[in-house]
Order: sequence, then structure tokens, then C-alpha cells
Amino acid sequence: MSEPRHRYSTVSLTLHWVTAALVVTQIVLVTLAEQNEGPGARELIGLHKSVGLTILVLTLARLGWRAANPAIALPFGTPVWQRILARATHVGFYLLLIGMPLGGWAASSAAGREIEFFGLFNWPLLPIGGGREAAGRFMDMHELAAKALYVLLFLHLAGALKHHFLNRDDVLHRMLPFIPRRP
Repeated sequence: MSEPRHRYSTVSLTLHWVTAALVVTQIVLVTLAEQNEGPGARELIGLHKSVGLTILVLTLARLGWRAANPAIALPFGTPVWQRILARATHVGFYLLLIGMPLGGWAASSAAGREIEFFGLFNWPLLPIGGGREAAGRFMDMHELAAKALYVLLFLHLAGALKHHFLNRDDVLHRMLPFIPRRP
């Protein structure tokens, strides 16, 4: 029997924290775009699209990595309802981090708006018609998903802090390299 893992792999940590940083970047980009108009706002939304597609690719890579490298079990004695909530939160993150970029991609595709990927090349559009009306429906779903993402972010952060400060266990240590293990 192998020694239990106390920390996630470098690949897992990198995928987690790069994705987290990109999600925060998305929030900042949308906020700035909403405060601007004209070409400046369009440039910010173009960058938002590129970052979103990057999140999609990283999330798919993360799912592949996770399939080969399962999550570390929660500490013994964690109540069943907390295990279910933690699992639901993680599944929700995966669904949103795939669904939101797909929804944005679908909206751009329906409206026939090119997606210039970081100025390097044009990302291919999906074969979706429907024009502005369909694009609007996709964007409505995209914005609703953003609200759900805020709820999941709150639950995720609250759970991590609860484990660290109330339970005083090593759950947070698994994902933050600078936090030492508890004795």
C-alpha cells in the first residue's frame, strides 16, 4: 500500500492556480469593458474571449489530468453533507469552466463575430446560425453562469478557510505550497 498523498502534484497546482488567476482576470476584463465604450471596450471583450478559450483548454487538460490523478480524499470524519457539497462544487466548477467559454464561443459564432485569439489567429467559429437573437440567448445563459460561478467561488473559498481555521486540518496545505503541514 502506498503512502497517502498530502499535496497535489505540480501539474495539478499549476492548472488550478493558472485557471484561478485567469478567472479573476475575466472578472476584471468584463468590469473594465462595462465601464468603457467604443474601441477600448471591444478590445477588452476580445481579450476576454481569448482568456475564456484559454480557460476552456486548460479545464479540459485539467479534467484529463484529474482522470489519471484522482483528488486527495477529504480528512477522515468529514461529514457526508460536506463531502457532497465539496464534490458538487467541484463538478459545478468543471461544468461552468467548460460551459461558459462554450456559451461565449457560441454567442460570437451565432452573431458571426470573429474571435481573434490574442491577436495570433482567428479562432474558428462554430457552425451556429440565428444571428443576434440566438447570440443574445447564449449571452443571457453566459451571464447567468457567471452568477453561479460567483456562488461556487464563495463556497470554495469558504470551505478552504473553514478547513484551515476551524477544522485546523491540512486541506488548504494541499493547494498552497507555502502553508506548512499541521503537526
